[in-house]
Amino acid sequence: MWSDVPEPQSSYKYSRSSRYQRHESGERIPLNATALHWQRQQFGCDVDEQLRRRLLASPAYVDRLEREAVLTGHEGCVNCLEWTDDGLLLASGSDDSCVMIWDPFRKRRVHALHTKHLGNIFSVKFLPRHNNSIVATCGADKYIYVYDVNHDNETLFSCSCHTLRVKRLATAPDSPYIFWSAGEDGSILQLDMREPHNCREEQQSQACGVRLISLSTQVEFTTEAKCLAINPRRTEYLAVGANDPYARVFDRRMLPHAASTCVTYYAPGQVVKNLSRRISHESRTVTYLTFNSYNATELLVNMGSEHVYRYDLHHANPPVFYQLPAFTATQAESLNEVEQQPSPVEGKPLKSSHKRRALPANIEQHKKLGNEFLEQGKLLAAIDEYSMALAAYPQGEVLYLNRATALMRRDWFGDIYAALRDCHEALRLDPGYVKAHFRLARALNELKRPQEADKCLKELIERFPSFAKNHGVLMLNKDIREMLMQSTKNNEETSLQERSCLYLTNTEYALRGSAKDYKQRYVGHCNTTTDIKEANYLGVNGEFIAAGSDDGNFYIWEGDTAKIRAIYRGDRAIVNCIQPHPSICMLATSGIDHDIKIWSPCAPSPEERPHLIKDITHSVETNQNQMRTDPFDLNPRNANCFNN
Repeated sequence: MWSDVPEPQSSYKYSRSSRYQRHESGERIPLNATALHWQRQQFGCDVDEQLRRRLLASPAYVDRLEREAVLTGHEGCVNCLEWTDDGLLLASGSDDSCVMIWDPFRKRRVHALHTKHLGNIFSVKFLPRHNNSIVATCGADKYIYVYDVNHDNETLFSCSCHTLRVKRLATAPDSPYIFWSAGEDGSILQLDMREPHNCREEQQSQACGVRLISLSTQVEFTTEAKCLAINPRRTEYLAVGANDPYARVFDRRMLPHAASTCVTYYAPGQVVKNLSRRISHESRTVTYLTFNSYNATELLVNMGSEHVYRYDLHHANPPVFYQLPAFTATQAESLNEVEQQPSPVEGKPLKSSHKRRALPANIEQHKKLGNEFLEQGKLLAAIDEYSMALAAYPQGEVLYLNRATALMRRDWFGDIYAALRDCHEALRLDPGYVKAHFRLARALNELKRPQEADKCLKELIERFPSFAKNHGVLMLNKDIREMLMQSTKNNEETSLQERSCLYLTNTEYALRGSAKDYKQRYVGHCNTTTDIKEANYLGVNGEFIAAGSDDGNFYIWEGDTAKIRAIYRGDRAIVNCIQPHPSICMLATSGIDHDIKIWSPCAPSPEERPHLIKDITHSVETNQNQMRTDPFDLNPRNANCFNN
């Protein structure tokens, strides 16, 4: 594949039959992403924009990813990775308090920075426009440092304004001297290296000039900031993740004085449905978030004890639970052909007189395979088939209904709500789709919204009176009645318990209630053990999504279908960090192991990938079972590394 790259006018010589090119010094460089990037940087090879995008995430390249190198030198878990903007260097930070800077193309370390940190380093960032020489670090000792690696690791700046561990740093491409930090004290700081900075006690107050946001005062005192990101195209927007399931996007031009009015919340609908004024312990935590670097109109969020979510910042809306499209008696009278789709009810089938639109032949094939997998109980495969069909043909209402059926049978975290979304889409395309109407009522009931489920089922009977005595309808009505009784009992018990509880402020409650829903979700990895686990876009348009996992693997999903494209073994215990190269198809990963792995399309063929996990279904199902385990029952193999 890589041997088709034109030969540059240089002292490098290659053979099309060889997987290497040789420099005049005798050094061999593989014919892969490394070689192409080396040529571009050293010899000015002109690669146009279209080719550049293909280099980032061509499916042919992604299907030949394999481990190219292992970079060794750290003596502790590697908690953070960061590429330079030009992609020439990679920085890593570790529990050993060291930052190392690597030339991954020559597979060697070029700097070892023994920092002043007294504990784990959680984030390292190159400050832009400084010739890759200025790095900022933060860690468990509450300190932030800035170093010049080209001048004997000179300390240029330090800050101890945070009162608890500092988890993440962020930079902006248009700000070479300003950067931001997120700490477990709930604070987001904006730091400017050009300004005098003294960390005095009085600066810990909310009046501190560098403190943009204080979640501990805006939400509640135990709220921790876990991660943050700056929109690379609109750097006035700052995203923050905390120890709750809400991703917050602030307009920093209005901070710190208008923090509660210049923010938009994002959360999956299954989170918003359980919204309560009562403050309770929340196991779901945003461990990482990032903007799409190409057009910066999306936000990718990795949620602890849950999945990876992708939000459309311009077109996201709050979740809809119960809202039926208009339907007239004239439409009902026009239904005249019996459906031949899988029944959404157990027992007797729910048949309706309804004419289904024909699907294109290739889409029909996906549906047929999906139906076969559904009947065999292979729910992951069935959902993948329906999703692939919908990515190519989003107007297929029967595909939404069948996927909803598979999701509700699988019932992993968020599956019932995802099924509800599919029912809404099916009804939007066809308001007379009785099975989608029925499935929507069942989904509402399983989401513990029996009042809305009751309304939905009554509306079904009113619109389609012939179904009033249908066995499935009668059974669902019974289930709803039982849920209504249970809901009343739970409300009474909750009202007694809440007398001694703390409550969200009216402002915070309103912001959570208006949180906007996701565009796509990516299921399969496990994120329960560490709170620094990353997920990133692979490709400028998010063609693929990649994330680490507690099972020692990292996962790559197709961006549009959410199908798992590949799983790779990346660590003996946990993969925390996964950072795509900024301009070519290359990944750097790290975790509990004391090394960094470099991955590129260096496999001789798609079949020759020794680190590829073959049994996707087993890995995914094991992870889902693990996520249902009480985190206090876990028995980490390395308590220090796992306590991130």
